[in-house]
Formats: sequence, structure tokens, C-alpha cells
Amino acid sequence: MFASSRSALPRRAVAAAGTAAALALTLAACGSSNDSSSMPGMGHGAKASASASRSASPSMSDMPGMDHMAADNGLSDNKDGYRLTAHDATLPSGKQAAYRFTVDGPDGKPVTDFTVDQTKRMHFYAIRSDLTGFQHIHPVMAADGTWTADLASLAPGSWRMFTSFTPDTGTGKGKDFVLSRTVTVPGTPTKTPLPAGARSAEVDGYTVTVKGEPMAGMAHPLTVTVSKDGEPVTDLQPYLDTYAHLTAFHEGDAAFAHLHPTTEANGEHGGPDLAFHAELPTSGNWRLFLQFQTGGKLHTAALTLPVG
Repeated sequence: MFASSRSALPRRAVAAAGTAAALALTLAACGSSNDSSSMPGMGHGAKASASASRSASPSMSDMPGMDHMAADNGLSDNKDGYRLTAHDATLPSGKQAAYRFTVDGPDGKPVTDFTVDQTKRMHFYAIRSDLTGFQHIHPVMAADGTWTADLASLAPGSWRMFTSFTPDTGTGKGKDFVLSRTVTVPGTPTKTPLPAGARSAEVDGYTVTVKGEPMAGMAHPLTVTVSKDGEPVTDLQPYLDTYAHLTAFHEGDAAFAHLHPTTEANGEHGGPDLAFHAELPTSGNWRLFLQFQTGGKLHTAALTLPVG
């Protein structure tokens, strides 16, 4: 489901029934390889902290019978003939690292033509198995189809690297894909418990509040409100064709969900209320990462949302 859905801006219409109430959740925002929104060691709170993870686990796509189940939540490295091929199975701990990969098409050759979505041809996410250390990057592609994502410092443990893209040619033209692989960061991992469910989180002096009651397997509107010192924030700057970017990961398996903004950026300033279209397929706890920009600075708030 997640691999086939996208933002309503400016290419796809995802707003529910055209109502202004269509709101949604998303857990991540995108940056470029050079303007990464990565958050080194970000823990489960809204502020960055040293974090650790569980021991490394194999890619879901490496386990017999798991590909079909994982196909729509980003936990597979292949779908419909397209495959994520990574150059590294391990990355160093405690320092910046380059993650290189290609997206190979049904013909076995690297894909080089991608559709621009939310101003980027590729959105890349890194998340540790305990849902800490979130990074959202826009990697750079070489002429031969090799992408490079420049990651900030990684804590020891098992990480999953997600790629979100739409081929502009071939049998998958116009179709949205989310593929991923796991990477091991050597060292002694320490698991950080997932924070309890909450409706608000703080980051850089801002308070982010989520309103809505999503149910597993059902489309549902959500509203995110941004305030500061008790006052509504109205100076949100456009970011990736909207005023906020939201990404979610499921506790336990790190399944991916891109919750789509339905509030279009139609001016230089927006807020305080942002509408999203949420479609979370599985019950349980989802870790949300909301990214928004003010004064040229990108902020990332994180909170746990229970879904029944």
C-alpha cells in the first residue's frame, strides 16, 4: 500500500473525498545528500540523543515466503521486477558514512530515469531497529545509476535503509515503490524502549500536536498543529512542496508508511494546522517523524501513536 501511495502535491491526488478534513500522518522529511535532515543518534524523544539498537537481523526479502507479505510496507528489497541492490552490508559506527545502491529494473540493469516527486527523484530513509536514529536524505545519482546517500553518524545495531521512488520509464513507469535492505553497524547495541503513546512532542522550542483517531486498515484524516510558547505558529516555510513532511514506522518490524499531506503550500508562510491523509495497515504503535521548516532551519519532531 505504501509503495503505491504518494503526496497529493503536485502530481497525485490523495486527499480523501476532497474534504478539508482530510489529514494525514507521515514520519519523515526529505533533504538532499548535502542538506540532509538526518538526526545523528536521535532517540525516541523529539530531541537528539545517543541511541542504540537490537542486534542485526536479515532482510525480510532474504527469508522464504516473506516477499509477498512485505511487498506493500517497504520491508522487501524487490517488487514487480525492481530490486534494490546495495553495495554495503555493514557501515562504520560513530562517523559519517556513504551508503551506495542501485535500483535494478526487470532487465537487470540499473534504472536511471525517475519521476520527480515532492521536488526529488529519490527519497531515502534510515531507521534503527528500535526506531531511533531516524535520518531522511535525498541521495545523489551518478550517470551509471549508482546512488549515494551520505549518512550522519550511526549507532551500533541493525538499521533498515528505505528507498522511495517512481520509475519514469519501463514497465514500472508511474508506479510508486518503497524498497529496503538492512545494514549492520558493528558494536555493542543497546535497545532504547519505545516511548509511550502521546499526542504531542516538543522540538527546538516548538510543540507539535496530533489530532485524529486512525484505525488499522482504514483511511483516516489527521491534523497536526504547530505552536510555540502556547501561540499558534504561522511562519512555516514551504518544504518539499508542502509545509510539513510526515513518515511513520511500525514498532517491531519497522514497516514504513508515508502519510500524505493534503495542505498544499500556496504561500511563503503556513500553519498552524496541517492536514494529512493517514492509512496505517497494522494495529500497534507507530513512531511518527514530522519535519517542518522555519527561518531556514529544518525541525524534526517524533512521537508514538497507538493505532487500534
